[in-house]
Amino acid sequence: MNPASIPGLPSGISEQLADDGIEELYPPQAEAVDAGLTTGESIVASVPTASGKTLIAELAMLSAIERGGKALYIVPLRALASEKKSEFEKWEKHGFSVGVSTGSYESSGEWLATRDIIVATSEKVDSLLRNNAPWIADLSCVVADEVHLVDDRHRGPTLEVTLAKLRTVNPGLQTVALSATVGNASEVADWLDATLVQSDWRPIELRTGVHYGSAINFDDGSQTALPTGSHDRQTEAIVDDTLSDGGSTLVFVNSRRNAESAAKRQAGVTKRHLTDSERSSLSELADAIRDVSDAETSDTLARVVEKGAAFHHAGLAAEHRSIVEDAFRDRLLKVIAATPTLAAGVNTPSRRVIIRDWRRYDGEYGGMKPLAVLEIHQMCGRAGRPGLDPYGEAVLLAKSADEMDELFERYIWAEPEAVQSKLAAEPALRTHVLATIASGFATTKEGLLEFLDGTLYATQTDAGGEFGRLEQVTDSVLAYLDVNEFIERDGDSLSATPIGHTVSRLYLDPMSAAEIIDGLRSFEEGATTAVRRSKPTPPDGELETAFSTASDLRETDQQETGNADDQETIDRPTPLGLYHLVSRTPDMYQLYLKSGDKSTYTELCYERESEFLGQVPSEFEDVRFEEWLSALKTARLLEDWALEVDEDRITDRYGVGPGDIRGKVETAQWLLGAAEELAGTLELGSNIAVREAKKRIEYGVRDELLDLAGVRGIGRKRARRLYEAGVESRTDLRDAEKGVILGALRGRRKTAETILENVGRENPSMADVREIEPSVRSAVAPDTSDVTDEESESTSQTNSGGQASLGDFE
Repeated sequence: MNPASIPGLPSGISEQLADDGIEELYPPQAEAVDAGLTTGESIVASVPTASGKTLIAELAMLSAIERGGKALYIVPLRALASEKKSEFEKWEKHGFSVGVSTGSYESSGEWLATRDIIVATSEKVDSLLRNNAPWIADLSCVVADEVHLVDDRHRGPTLEVTLAKLRTVNPGLQTVALSATVGNASEVADWLDATLVQSDWRPIELRTGVHYGSAINFDDGSQTALPTGSHDRQTEAIVDDTLSDGGSTLVFVNSRRNAESAAKRQAGVTKRHLTDSERSSLSELADAIRDVSDAETSDTLARVVEKGAAFHHAGLAAEHRSIVEDAFRDRLLKVIAATPTLAAGVNTPSRRVIIRDWRRYDGEYGGMKPLAVLEIHQMCGRAGRPGLDPYGEAVLLAKSADEMDELFERYIWAEPEAVQSKLAAEPALRTHVLATIASGFATTKEGLLEFLDGTLYATQTDAGGEFGRLEQVTDSVLAYLDVNEFIERDGDSLSATPIGHTVSRLYLDPMSAAEIIDGLRSFEEGATTAVRRSKPTPPDGELETAFSTASDLRETDQQETGNADDQETIDRPTPLGLYHLVSRTPDMYQLYLKSGDKSTYTELCYERESEFLGQVPSEFEDVRFEEWLSALKTARLLEDWALEVDEDRITDRYGVGPGDIRGKVETAQWLLGAAEELAGTLELGSNIAVREAKKRIEYGVRDELLDLAGVRGIGRKRARRLYEAGVESRTDLRDAEKGVILGALRGRRKTAETILENVGRENPSMADVREIEPSVRSAVAPDTSDVTDEESESTSQTNSGGQASLGDFE
C-alpha cells in the first residue's frame, strides 16, 4: 500500500510521506489501515520494536483531526513525551499544532484545548480527568503507547483506569493501542473493543543468539566466530568487533554500579576507534555533562564520554540522560552500558545489543530473579536501526554450555508472557476509587463496580469468580475512605467530601493525605512539646535500647516533676519535621537503611524527636520503626539539600545519584505543596511553615537566598556566590555594579546577561565590563556536616532559625 492510497488523511499528508521516502507502508501498517485505522476504527497493534508503530499512531491521529476531532498520545515516561512531541512537530507545517503536558497534577491544562495533538503521561491524563479538563470531551482519538505496561504494578492501574475513563467520557472514542509482542494481545483487543493487528515482521533482520566460548550461536543455527580471552572480556570483544564494522552497541546490565563499571571498561575499547573530530566533539559534550551537576557521578560520566562510551540509569539527572541519548542517536557515542530502564520506550537503537545480566536482585523474591521474557525481548528489539544498519543482532552471554542451552530455552525460543491487570491490589484502588467518586464517574457502589467492569481486570475475570476479589477490595477501600472522611455514604449513594475532592485533585494517594493530615493535626493539638530528659529506662527484662516517644511519656513526666522549665515548646513545624512527614507517605519512595544505618538514625531520632509530627513508633515495633527511620534518612537528605550541602557530598553520603536527588526533591516539593493546600482547606495554622519548607526544597537553599534563587538562571550555587559578594536580592541584581556580578558568576558573561535580563535590569549587556573579584564574607556556604553537636547547634541557630544540624553520621 502506498501513501496515496491511504483513505481519510488531510490534504498534503500523503505527499509529505512520499517526500520522506515512504514509498510503501510496512505490512503491519498496511494491515492496520485495511482494518479501519484512518476511518475511526480502534486498533491494537502488537508488533516488534522498529516496525513502524509511530506511523500507525500518526495516521490515526491526523485522520481523526481531519474528521474534526482532537488526538491524545499517552506515553509511559516523561522523557518519551518530549521525544514524541519533537517527532510530531514535523506536522506543524501542515497546520497541526502539538502540545505536551507532563507537569503539575493540579492543573486542568486549559491551554491544551488549542492543540490538535496532545502528548502526556498516563498520570498526567488521569490528573486532567480529575480536574475536569474541558477539552477531554473533544477527543476523537487516543493512542496508548507501550500499552503492555498495564502489567506494571506501579503504573499499570493508572493506565488501565485512565483508558476506561476516556472511553466512558467519549463513547465513540477511537482507541489505538501500541504494544510489544505479548502473549495475550487478543485479550487486550477484546478489552478495548479493537481489531488486533499482530505481526513479527521487522524492516531489517534481527538475529538473536548466545555468546559462549569463541562464537555467537544464533537462533537460526548459524555461528559467528568471536574469540575472547576470558568471560570478563566477552563484552569488550563483541563491542570491538561491532565498532570495527562501523556499528554501535547497547550493553544491558542489572545495576547502576555495573552500568558505570561496564562503561569504564568499554571506554578503553571505544577510544581506539575515535576520529580527531569525534574526540573534539566528545570533549565539548563532557563539559556540558559536568555543567549539569557537581556530583562525582557527573564527573565519572564525563570522563567515559570523552572516550566515546557512556552509562545510563535512573540515578542520572534528566539532562544527563538526554545528552547521552542524543549523542548515541547521532552516533557520536559508540556504546551505552544501561540498566533495563533504557529499553522502556526511549528511541536508542543500535547495531548490536548485549544482554550481559539476565538476573537482577529482587527483595520479595529473596535473591537474584530471572528477568521476564517480555523484558528481554524489549531489549533485543533495540538492535538494528532502519536506514543505518544492514542488520541487528541481540546477544546474551553464557559462562557454560548448560547456561547457553538455558538461555535459548528461557528467552530466545520462548514466547513473551501474557500481561495481567494489577488493578485489584488495594494500594492501586485507593486513589482510583476516590477519583472515580470525586469526579462523578460513580455515585453508588453499584455504579462504581459497573465502571470497573470496563477495565482489563474485568475482561480477564468472570463476574462469578475472580471479579468477586475486586468487589472485596473495593469494599475495603470504601471503608478506608469513609473512616478518613474522604467520602460520605448515605444509603447506597457515594459522594466525596470537600477534603476528598482536594485529595483527588492534588493526585495524592489517600493514605498519603491521611498521613499528612494526621501529622499536621497532631502539631495543632500540641503534640510537639517535648520533655528534655535522659533516655527512658526500659521495663524489667527488656533491652536497654527500649524507646518510648516523648508524646507517650509527656503527661506522666509532667505529673511527676511538675517542672515546666524542663519543657521545650516548638511554636511551628520545623523543616525536618515536615520533610519527615511527607517522606513517610506512600507517595515518597524512601531510601533504604543500609548496614549501620539503624543505630545512626535511631540516635538521630532521639536528638530530633521534638520535631516529628506524630507519634514515634516503639523500637520494639520492628517494621514500623524501621519504616520511620527510612523516612528519617530520606528527610535528612532533603534537609541537607535545603542547607546547601554540595550535591557531590549528598550523593556520597546517601549512596544515590543526581537523578535520585532531583527525584526526591521534586516529589517532596509536590507533597509539601499538597500539604500546604490541605492545611488551608482544614484551616490549620501550619500552612506558612509548610510553604517556606517547600520553597527551600524547590531551590535547595537557606532562607536568606530564597529571593535570589527564584530568579531564572541562578540556582543554588550561583545564588550563594552572589550573596557572599554582597548581592543579596533581586533589587541588588538590578542595581549592583556589573563587575561585581560578573566576578561572582566567575566571568560567565552570557550567563550574567541572561540573569540580568530575567531580573528586569535595564541594559544587561556585559560588553567591556571588567570582572571584579568579590569580597567574600565566607569562603563557602555554612555546611555543618562535619562539626560537633555544639558547633552545629550554634551555626544552625544562626543560619536556620534555631533548627539543629543533622551532623555527619556517615
